[in-house]
Amino acid sequence: MKYALIDYTLHLADTTLILAQRNAEWCGHGPILEQDIAITNITLDLLGQSRNFYQYAASLIGHNASEDSLAYLRKEREFKNLLLVEQPNKDWGQTTLRQFLFSQFHFFLLEQLQKGNDTQLAAIAEKSIKETTYHVRWSSEWVIRLGDGTEESHQRMENAIEELWRYTDEMFTPVEYENESSVDFKELKTKWLNNVKKVFAEATLTIPENEFMQTGGKSGVHTEHLGYILSDLQYLQRTFPGATW
Repeated sequence: MKYALIDYTLHLADTTLILAQRNAEWCGHGPILEQDIAITNITLDLLGQSRNFYQYAASLIGHNASEDSLAYLRKEREFKNLLLVEQPNKDWGQTTLRQFLFSQFHFFLLEQLQKGNDTQLAAIAEKSIKETTYHVRWSSEWVIRLGDGTEESHQRMENAIEELWRYTDEMFTPVEYENESSVDFKELKTKWLNNVKKVFAEATLTIPENEFMQTGGKSGVHTEHLGYILSDLQYLQRTFPGATW
């Protein structure tokens, strides 16, 4: 039971950390200043959430584990993040769609965690859901704006869907350590899909049919992209072990 909880908490921490790292690549490069600040603030929210999950995981692990050691000293196969969040930014459309698909899921997940048996996860979820409510609204507005925008922006969103949709089913496919969680994945997927359909309809976008789904991230099997993300994220700690400010 304890080991399942540790793995699940690491999964939550890894997913928000890697998405924060991906979004951080936009810092100073956003399409306009206001949105550059917005995506940076979302990045900081996600980073704060990951820290809370890592701190809890470290307390469960013991043996001098810390949020830093869990983020900086684990290898690719030890990370349990969703494949979706490690996918490249490519363009603003793909970035906002990735955030939208995850945030819609994350909101309903946090909603369930608030009602779960683990009081620490419930407390983290209660704090995080306030931030995630904004993430949902912000990303939904961008999906609609680009999908129902110009011919080019619409096509870019269709391309982003083609790239990212194959990674969405992993969110609702539990692995062994999730079987002991209080999450109802069937309910989660139903609510997520209903909201996605509403936004896609307004954005004049189409949900793919019979798409082959990719899984493995939650079990440590990742795309080639994660290694490059970690090489940037962990560079300082691995070059100067134990370095502090």
